[in-house]
Amino acid sequence: MSDDAKPKKKKGGGMKMILLIVIAMVVGGAGAAGGLYAAGFFTHKEEGPKEDPNKPVLVLAGESAEEVAKAHGGGGEGGEGGKGGGSGHQPLPAGVHIPAKGIDLPVPANPSAYQATYFQLQTPFTSNMSDTDAFAQISIAVSTYYDMRVIEAIKTHETAIRSQVLMMLAQQPVEALSTPEGKKALQGKIRTIINDILKQKTGYGGVDNVYFTNFVIQ
Repeated sequence: MSDDAKPKKKKGGGMKMILLIVIAMVVGGAGAAGGLYAAGFFTHKEEGPKEDPNKPVLVLAGESAEEVAKAHGGGGEGGEGGKGGGSGHQPLPAGVHIPAKGIDLPVPANPSAYQATYFQLQTPFTSNMSDTDAFAQISIAVSTYYDMRVIEAIKTHETAIRSQVLMMLAQQPVEALSTPEGKKALQGKIRTIINDILKQKTGYGGVDNVYFTNFVIQ
């Protein structure tokens, strides 16, 4: 058999194969890129909700409320003057919004895991009673499971706190304050007053309890 009888190879077959391989690679690459895009690989990941750096944080048992406050930018006393009177107040990050009425900081579900800090208000509260010539004189202390910024806020805004507590105290009948139930109810009212003022002035409450260190009705 002569060489002329051998089948001739088709021209361009190799080029077609190469083109098909290149096309497959391009399509495959586009599909992979589309998959990565759908998975968010090329998109900017949205950050979680930002938290106000001025928000007091819980203090774990054994920690120092002062050191925790300093670690979060607090720890200094400041004068009166709106929200964040303390020197550790920081500007709010973009996207952080505090309701006009402020935020109640929750009491921890397991208080034994956290450090309670106590603060005694030095000057007693003295007020006439609503239905008699008698007067009440009480001394109070407060406690918080949050860092020292709560106590510093109480010191800074003590004038507003004293004013509201005295007005409330003047409205109480002497009989109500003569019973354990009445005294307990009064503790709750004072706690609410203090937290409401702290929320108004700093954005956050944080007082867990109020204690009577002296209670006299004459």
